[in-house]
Amino acid sequence: MKTSKLLIVACVLLFISCQSKEQKLTDRSIDNPLLTEWKTQFGVPPFDKIENEHYKPAFEVGLVEQKDEIAEIINNTDVPTFENTIEALELSGKTLGKVASVFYAVNGAHTNDVLDQVASEMAPIFSAHYDDINLNKDLFKKVKAVNETVDKSTLSGPQQKLLEDTYKRFVRAGVALEGKEEERLRAINAKLAELTDKFGLNVLAETNAFELHITDKKDLGNLSESLVALAADEAKKRGHDDGWSITVQRPSINPFLQSSPNREMRKTMFDAYAMRGDNDNENDNKAIIEEVVQLRVEKANLLGYDSHADLILETAMAKKPEAVLKFMDQLWEPVLNMAKEERKAMKDFMAKDGVEGTFNGSDWRHYVEKVRKERYDFDEEKMRPYFEFNAVKNGVFELSTKLFGLTFKELKDVPKWHEDQQVFEVLEADGKHLGVIYMDFFARESKRGGAWMNELRAQSNVGGNFVTPIVTNNFNYPRPTEEQPSLLSFREAETLFHEFGHALHGLFSSTTYQSQSGTNTPRDFVEFPSQVMENWMSEPDVLKLFAKHYQTGEVIPDALIKKMNDANSFNKGFTEVEYMAAAYLDMYWHTLKDTDKRDARKFEAEKMNELGLIEEILPRYRSGYFNHIFSSPVGYSSGYYSYKWSEVLDADAFQAFKDAGSIFDAETSKKYRNMLSQGGSKEGMELYKEFRGKEPQIEPLLKKLGIN
Repeated sequence: MKTSKLLIVACVLLFISCQSKEQKLTDRSIDNPLLTEWKTQFGVPPFDKIENEHYKPAFEVGLVEQKDEIAEIINNTDVPTFENTIEALELSGKTLGKVASVFYAVNGAHTNDVLDQVASEMAPIFSAHYDDINLNKDLFKKVKAVNETVDKSTLSGPQQKLLEDTYKRFVRAGVALEGKEEERLRAINAKLAELTDKFGLNVLAETNAFELHITDKKDLGNLSESLVALAADEAKKRGHDDGWSITVQRPSINPFLQSSPNREMRKTMFDAYAMRGDNDNENDNKAIIEEVVQLRVEKANLLGYDSHADLILETAMAKKPEAVLKFMDQLWEPVLNMAKEERKAMKDFMAKDGVEGTFNGSDWRHYVEKVRKERYDFDEEKMRPYFEFNAVKNGVFELSTKLFGLTFKELKDVPKWHEDQQVFEVLEADGKHLGVIYMDFFARESKRGGAWMNELRAQSNVGGNFVTPIVTNNFNYPRPTEEQPSLLSFREAETLFHEFGHALHGLFSSTTYQSQSGTNTPRDFVEFPSQVMENWMSEPDVLKLFAKHYQTGEVIPDALIKKMNDANSFNKGFTEVEYMAAAYLDMYWHTLKDTDKRDARKFEAEKMNELGLIEEILPRYRSGYFNHIFSSPVGYSSGYYSYKWSEVLDADAFQAFKDAGSIFDAETSKKYRNMLSQGGSKEGMELYKEFRGKEPQIEPLLKKLGIN
């Protein structure tokens, strides 16, 4: 009797506890727009109603919800099937995914101290949550049972791939580990989440902290009027009564390095950019890098892999680190020789210019422009009036119309996360709704550097419920001033085409499962659709669609197009070498097979010396600010090479249009779109061969790079 009474009391207390917990979660849902059905146009996030304090409670609700869904899968007494195990797991965590998609998009593009704090607090919680799923042995038993017993011939191709990928995910996550090894793996994952979050915050802080305040306008050189006005605005924003402030944001520093005649100031700016995360201050990233690398090696070893790169590349097209390095080695010496020839030309010009001293990395961009002017009678700044940012945006829209029949309707009344955003409904040729794209153009202190694409809502089609995609493109262009609009350099304009390629990948998606939709492909395939779009950018027939002088409306002249394309052939060596040096650096860090501590600064210097990198060129990203590989637990680690790997695909794919007789060929466009629509539901090479009819050839890339 006593035992029974105690049992009854325990059950009552448990019931009350569960009710209390459920009530708390219900209370949190009230008036939290992240947890309600979004009755906005096309179901876009209600950014006008979402406040900073909504995110953490919404995350907590989503975490509990997915835990309950996982428990339901485990406790299901029916025989494990594809539907009640694999598909149920795929569909779990809907609320958590919904909230995370919005949060991380905003956190990257318009952050603040509160959001940064939420990100830091949630990083180890998410790490533990996904470990609880991926290391759950009871759940894996069911996944394994389905993998071993289901008749795979009864599954569709995407279902078979989802089953295979799900099974591999558990194995690669370490579900077979027991006891202390499992505990250690969980600790590593939690620490990596914490460290990589801190890395990104440090880079942002370093980037925002530095300015060079200039009081003599002659030190600006021939900086364009729009950028002079932008620098003046920056000075006022930073509390100066007059003058101009140059920052290490790319839209500010790169034009300054090109135009300023003041060598000392150029060196100050160059060094400030290059030393971010390596200044031995409170934002220094060297210790973080060293620990991250050690933990990644230890984790890989725990899981049975020689290195972090071996672990990551297993699911990529390249498969092995050796394949990546062999591929890059084919290109390295030729592009390095090109860079050395460029260096000689600029050294000679500097001497002829009467400037004494050693030619430095801080001189490179300055003398590139001088050599271009002399050789090609070309001034890059004269291109900016033809690349007003709205015109470039309209150009990529018009190209999409010619290739795929798409049209774009601006949505002026939908909620946004920042007033700078432009939002568009994307429509098929027949007027059918395809998706929505948010475009966020301008640099600001609340936005991380670079350019990228997010999915606010990924496409899916489970049970005939077709969910259309909502994607974003994010840039760091110079902000318009009262005097002038935002005028872009050729490379900045090219970046818009690049990111829009990612957007099309998301928008064209037509898969069943969200985890296979859009850009959810191997890392060395995902950059391919974005880089393909860059090929159209410099084609005269495309430039004439949109490149019109922002004041006169004059279409860009043929002579200027030729000068631009000829001039852009100079400095290809630099562009390729700085990128490839960063890709090598990534691989050097992540092919380490032991957990010995490396001094980050010394390791980088030694490896770049072994590679033969000339001292005037830095890796595009030095270790201290290499966000791609160090600002998330995985990110692009062991994958930064993928941009170049994807260039083989993109050059070969663009050649398919040329072989068809037109860069707008309708049949080739249709095949290309069909490839993108399948996302990650098939292997990348299988998709490519379906499009091209054969594996990609490297010859179009070699021709594009000017390598015989």
